[in-house]
Amino acid sequence: MKQSSRKIAKVSFKTTLANLKPLWTYFVENRWALAIGVLCLLIVDFLQLMIPLIIKKAINFLVIRTSETGALLVRQAAIIGIIAICIAFLRYVWRHMLLGHSRKVEQGLRNRLYGHIQTLSLSFFHRTKTGDLMARTINDINTVRMACGMGLVALVDGVVLGTAAIGFMISIDWRLALISLIPAPVVVVLTLMLFNQMSARFERVQKRFSDLTEQARESFSGIRVIKAHQREQWAYERMKARGEQYVGKSMNLAKTLALFFPLMTLITNAGLAVVILLGGRYTIIGTITPGDFVAFISYLNLLTWPVMATGWMLSLIQRGAASMRRINNILNECPEIQDPEGEKEAKTLSEKPRGPIEFRGLDFQYPGRNEYALKNIHLKILPGETTAIVGRVGSGKTTLLQIIPRLLDVPENTVFVDGRDIRKISLGTLRGSIGFVSQDVFIFSDSVYNNVAFGNDRVKDAAVRQALDIAGIRDEMEALDDGLETLLGERGITLSGGQRQRLTIARAVAGNFSILILDDALSMVDTRTEEGILNRILDLRQNRTNVIVSHRVSTIRRADRIFVLEKGRLKEEGSHESLVRQGGIYADLYEEQLLDEALENGGVNSP
Repeated sequence: MKQSSRKIAKVSFKTTLANLKPLWTYFVENRWALAIGVLCLLIVDFLQLMIPLIIKKAINFLVIRTSETGALLVRQAAIIGIIAICIAFLRYVWRHMLLGHSRKVEQGLRNRLYGHIQTLSLSFFHRTKTGDLMARTINDINTVRMACGMGLVALVDGVVLGTAAIGFMISIDWRLALISLIPAPVVVVLTLMLFNQMSARFERVQKRFSDLTEQARESFSGIRVIKAHQREQWAYERMKARGEQYVGKSMNLAKTLALFFPLMTLITNAGLAVVILLGGRYTIIGTITPGDFVAFISYLNLLTWPVMATGWMLSLIQRGAASMRRINNILNECPEIQDPEGEKEAKTLSEKPRGPIEFRGLDFQYPGRNEYALKNIHLKILPGETTAIVGRVGSGKTTLLQIIPRLLDVPENTVFVDGRDIRKISLGTLRGSIGFVSQDVFIFSDSVYNNVAFGNDRVKDAAVRQALDIAGIRDEMEALDDGLETLLGERGITLSGGQRQRLTIARAVAGNFSILILDDALSMVDTRTEEGILNRILDLRQNRTNVIVSHRVSTIRRADRIFVLEKGRLKEEGSHESLVRQGGIYADLYEEQLLDEALENGGVNSP
């Protein structure tokens, strides 16, 4: 499978910091925990720097060998023991504070990202793969967490411990210190050379991880289709190909890191070899004491960690910046459908729209398409009226219904609810008054009760049971092992198609909405069941606005008025009887539906 080989541009250090800028707010919020954590980390570094001085004294005591040498050695050992206890305690504190801070950054960023994604319009989800969103909300955020936690620790250690160790080395012998630091420029140059490569290669890795996640999601979601057609090997090969691409990009990144750390070790150990040769000579001729020599080597060994920490820190920050850049791309997305500016809508249920619903010369065209989905639509749905929208497949019925709650955006002054342009009604007020049951039935991995209540605190137990009764599914749900508390499988996989549809009907009925839209919502149940459910719904919702799309005669005949769409245009309008008498499009559809229902009910024998 061929993939685009588009080159990812290298990223400067300035751009890296700019990508991480949105995280600053979390650092300000957690400033006290950060301050305590950094202070404890600095004290730990200071105590580590004291240990070579204590060892220096102990070595010098051994060289002198006085009568008090034994007691002095015990004393130095005790001091090291106390320092070790202090380091252990303070290390616990800084890990709790600094790594805890990174978890708070993770929580805040994940909540912000998820909350922002919820505000985006449907068009965003049409062009963005679910697997990509999953990768950004999980893997990318984890990478940012590492940069804010261990990346911060490595930065402090690299600067403070490294600088202090060099200072102590100079205090012992400045010539030896300068000689041991000769490899430092090589380290700096090598770090700068690898800096951009790490960022670019990690972004490629994250992109491939997104592709891999999407492939896995798609394969598991479609497992029934795959098994039904015995395409397991085909699905396996697709997943394997994605995995190989991900591993390939990961190995390219691993090569960069694999080159960096061994070279750092080689360079620092080369400096150590020089120190042993020259430092040993200085000790022999008495320029420095044996204790100085051991202390100097100890500080040089301490310097190895800051050098390694610098490389690790750069790796973590580059990874974090690459991931944050991907997250920022989502956060910078603006919803195409937004609340009107300056609108202060009343939030009480009594003030929510109830109808009429009016379309005035509406033209609607999906982005990237030449033909109109709807053209010059003029129609009015009266409050308290039950209206049916009919037409052949592709006539624009679903598009028309999705426009009412503004799931699709339209030009100003084309669609009105309660006489107000829907673009000037807040989304919360508009959608909060509409119960929408779409063709795409969705059941959450939750209990039956929670699927009906749908997080609405106003929906009480009695309303849930009444809604299940109206949908004709209460007995079936109460017969489950745990009744209404039974946990349903992913997307309601443990239920039949008809049960899932009726459960979504119950969800809409329980919400007690002033406007109810049913978009072919009972296509998976038989005609008699559909008729019974619809009768109960309309009896409950007398004097409330109902808009129905259905392909069944029994459903359509109950409507007060029927609108007929053909290729996105409104062709006919009237009652069932008047449209049948006209002998037009509706009459033809009616005859076809009568035949279908007769076949379904066994009233007509097929040839």
